[in-house]
Amino acid sequence: MDMLSWYENKLNALKCADNHRAFSTSRQADRFIYPATSADTPPLLNLASNDYLGLASDTHLRQQFFTTHSQDSLRLSASSSRLLTGTFDEHSTLEKTLADTFSLHAKRTLSALTFNSGYHANVGILPAISDSRTLILADKLVHASIIDGILLSKAAHLRYPHQDCQRLTALIDKHYHDYERIIIATESVFSMDGDVTDLKFLVNLKNNYPKISLYVDEAHAIAVRGKHGLGIAEEQGVLGEIDFLVGAFGKTMASVGGFCICHPIIKDYLINAMRPLIFSTALPPINAAWTRHVFDYMLDKHQARTDLQALAMDFIAKLHGLGFDCPSQSHIIPVIIGDNRRTLEYAKALKAAGFYVLAVRPPTVPKNQARLRICLNSHITQTDIDKLLNILENLKNKSL
Repeated sequence: MDMLSWYENKLNALKCADNHRAFSTSRQADRFIYPATSADTPPLLNLASNDYLGLASDTHLRQQFFTTHSQDSLRLSASSSRLLTGTFDEHSTLEKTLADTFSLHAKRTLSALTFNSGYHANVGILPAISDSRTLILADKLVHASIIDGILLSKAAHLRYPHQDCQRLTALIDKHYHDYERIIIATESVFSMDGDVTDLKFLVNLKNNYPKISLYVDEAHAIAVRGKHGLGIAEEQGVLGEIDFLVGAFGKTMASVGGFCICHPIIKDYLINAMRPLIFSTALPPINAAWTRHVFDYMLDKHQARTDLQALAMDFIAKLHGLGFDCPSQSHIIPVIIGDNRRTLEYAKALKAAGFYVLAVRPPTVPKNQARLRICLNSHITQTDIDKLLNILENLKNKSL
């Protein structure tokens, strides 16, 4: 068998399992997505984007940015890594803005460090802060980037059952004296289940064990949860208790990049030890400037966050009333169907009815846990939700 035949067979196996994927080009405007390039294609209500507050489609916000920033801050390339010539005023200003804001609401001095993506953050920080005398305890459903960061590290690692605090505590008690450091790694809002972690419990657990650090990925909570949009840690009142608060700018923040909020000593250490930071060309200054512009704007969007959460909770309750399996507590609302093919059929039917909803299948989610991943945003109305519920109810009745 030649090399191409091997790959072709692998692809055919994916197709036979209804698990093959491909890129699809789209145009997006306001709350709609146009999946094809033809102007005659009817728009679909976009329920697949991570633009939870609609900031990426806010043309007024974009125009305001370009009219209030000088040409110097709109440089399109950093042309170097941060430690060479790639740190510009825009990077430093963004990090200071983040640090000052988180410090103010955490009531302690914190630092901020930015990266090229949330993925870069997770695959770089975890190897940098651990060694062979470290144990990483990670929630079973953490994002692929956290898993990859763990695998790239020299640390021992164990995965505890999703949100199982009792099992996590038992693992700590069992292994606490075998390692010099233990890192608990989790997400605050899980990207595929939409459920929310009890960070208060994890903070109290950490405080009972001096060797433990808490690593929390707030990628799907930043800007959309908490009074000022600083995430679940702010919402639960533990903002100053998270050792590594990691997030992404490419979702609700409508930009690109990632960040870590941490102690100033940790920031200094990461600058000297984190390989993806040291050896990557920095984000263009225009991206850092835009991120700061959006960050300042979103801090006051409390009402939009409140309205979105209320809409989500109502939707989830009605899904439960229809008998759907939905573990969510947030704006990310999975409707778990189970079978790959039937999930694809649901997505196809929703598309025909004007809704763009993606079918998420293994390995992104566990086997037999294929689902529709519905992402609500501030442009979605109650009328949209009612129509969507009606279609889902009809599909469920047909499949019974």
